[in-house]
Amino acid sequence: MDTLHNMRVFVAVVESGSFTGAAQTLQTTTAHVSRAVAHLETHLRTRLLHRTTRRIALTEAGQRYLARCEQILAYVEEAEAEAGHAQARPEGRLRVHSMTGIGQHYVIRAIAGYRALHPEVRFDLTMANRIPDLLEEGFDLAIVVAAELPDSGFVSQQIGHTYSILCASPAYLAEHGQPQTPAELADHACLRFISPVVSFDRWHFEGPNGPETYRIGETPFQVNVGDAMTEALRQGLGIGVLPLYSAVDGLRDGSLVRVLPAYRLQRLNAYALYASRQYLDAKIRTWVAYLREQIPGALEADEAFVRAVSEVVGQAH
Repeated sequence: MDTLHNMRVFVAVVESGSFTGAAQTLQTTTAHVSRAVAHLETHLRTRLLHRTTRRIALTEAGQRYLARCEQILAYVEEAEAEAGHAQARPEGRLRVHSMTGIGQHYVIRAIAGYRALHPEVRFDLTMANRIPDLLEEGFDLAIVVAAELPDSGFVSQQIGHTYSILCASPAYLAEHGQPQTPAELADHACLRFISPVVSFDRWHFEGPNGPETYRIGETPFQVNVGDAMTEALRQGLGIGVLPLYSAVDGLRDGSLVRVLPAYRLQRLNAYALYASRQYLDAKIRTWVAYLREQIPGALEADEAFVRAVSEVVGQAH
């Protein structure tokens, strides 16, 4: 039994003063209205209306029930209006998961820009280097960087692409020399970054000779956080892989040098993941649109800077 529907029918009968009038208001049949009220009375085990051939009247129980029905239906209408409003206007709390590197370098900046446009949206940001279960963990959206996404059933929108590069400190290279080919990495301390979405025991290069793969052997250091890898490289522990956006600051201030500037590691895509396209909340829809507008430009600007620095390094050698 659809109790809420039957409540609406009951209220319509009282407001119109007859079963026929309620049927006209609800655009249904008198028989349907009569059955709905009868089902409601059976469910409640009490009579709500006195019926005669000429008129109807509320019983005492019906008067009390009418007041509750009107209150409940008002709450339902308010909830429906509020939910419908969420489709049109961005507001409320947005629970976002982001991988750490892209989160620190781009997402927080994007949140500031987005909130300048939509100040009624509040962000709850969680950062970790993994792909979360959106439904199980209660996130509205996840921002993921990966070569490709596993099949999850979630909707994905690509919001940009980038790649990784090899870096080391000037002090390390001054002591151990700058390798000229991937094969020469065998003579160096290669640091391993552990990630659930990127192969960490092989480095896949694209360079002058096409695709090349270097397998990392024994390593003096491995870590699962990008910023920790950046710091390890700055401290001269060896040569390691950094996503381009994690390397930019070190290349800019001179604490890092790009190794093998003619080579880049495999392309990485940035994605926004969310649960469903249907009835997408306005804050999710506008946030994804804002990311697609802002993130590619930021990635391209950093790529242009790294490319310029790499050309200088290449000319020096």
